[in-house]
Amino acid sequence: MGVASDERQQLCDLLEQLGPDAPTLCEGWTTRDLAVHLVVRERRPDALAGKLLKSLAERSGRIEEELRALPWPELVDRVRQGPPKWNPMGLAGVDEAVNAAEFYVHHEDVRRAQPDWQPRPADPVREDALWKSLGRVARVFYGRSPVGVVLRRPDGTEIAAKSGPRTVRISGEPSELLLHAFSRRAAKVTFDGNEADVLAVEDLRRSF
Repeated sequence: MGVASDERQQLCDLLEQLGPDAPTLCEGWTTRDLAVHLVVRERRPDALAGKLLKSLAERSGRIEEELRALPWPELVDRVRQGPPKWNPMGLAGVDEAVNAAEFYVHHEDVRRAQPDWQPRPADPVREDALWKSLGRVARVFYGRSPVGVVLRRPDGTEIAAKSGPRTVRISGEPSELLLHAFSRRAAKVTFDGNEADVLAVEDLRRSF
């Protein structure tokens, strides 16, 4: 078991508890929309192709509607089962590398959209795994920043996400820094830098 697997199972438990119509931090998405996204991502590459090719958009829409029509327990179970055998993401090492960040972020998308959400207890194993994930995506997500961006965890370790004439330092736990990289406004981070530069970093579109 790893962080990806743990986050997947905890997310599915929460989806079952809340039902298909609960809000999420993904703008315009309910829990049903999020579950459909996760199933398409792992099980229906033909539907993903429609996001890139207009000629396949209609087919992609049909696939997504078919998934939305599934009974809620069945849809959640497909998320819980994970990738099919033909998908390399089903391999333990690949799953952890690719899905630890994905499922942590989406788990928090659901948790933090609820009115009574509370921070989770600290988990050093989870934080270290998410720090590794952050190292793989930071330069992609902050690559269009007009100023330098450095991500700093509480022990002082840093990731240089973007070089520039001036630098904004973003500090927080790796999990919170990851949420910020994924453009989640609920991330609990602090900023050190010129106010205008901080605003420029905050205005970046870093993820969906």
